[in-house]
Amino acid sequence: MEYMYQSGFLGTKAPIFMDIVTLIVAILPMLVYGAIRFVRKGEYRIHGVLNTVIFFITILAVAYFEYGVRIGGGYASFSQNSHVAHSYLISVLGLHIAIAVMTLALWANVLYGATKTYEKGLPGPYSKRHTRMGKITFIGIVLTSLTGIWLYLLLFVY
Repeated sequence: MEYMYQSGFLGTKAPIFMDIVTLIVAILPMLVYGAIRFVRKGEYRIHGVLNTVIFFITILAVAYFEYGVRIGGGYASFSQNSHVAHSYLISVLGLHIAIAVMTLALWANVLYGATKTYEKGLPGPYSKRHTRMGKITFIGIVLTSLTGIWLYLLLFVY
């Protein structure tokens, strides 16, 4: 898996695996928004399938990222060439991780709840809660994306 640490394609100091994951993280809100639009057309099944596929692609991207970071020497290895203060990097990293973990857990919960109640017919008694929790999840996805891009810039551009 040495290819993971070759120079990336975004023209920064980042290895290719970081560029790949950052690109996925950057487009994630747009993909989820696209899936949400199917609900407005009454295409609940397509909405559910797309959200589930996007969720599992996200899980794979996170696993790929974690593997790359761990094998590549961890956070310290990637932060050593940044000109940003260590304390600031740690603060942004902590914020990103907190938002990402909460969002992933909430997203899994929303998908699980939707899967359990889908067969009972839509819209149903879970629909209002699903809509509210889905909106919160989407906000979390956007914030995860923004903080992930922010970290990438701090580590590999500045």
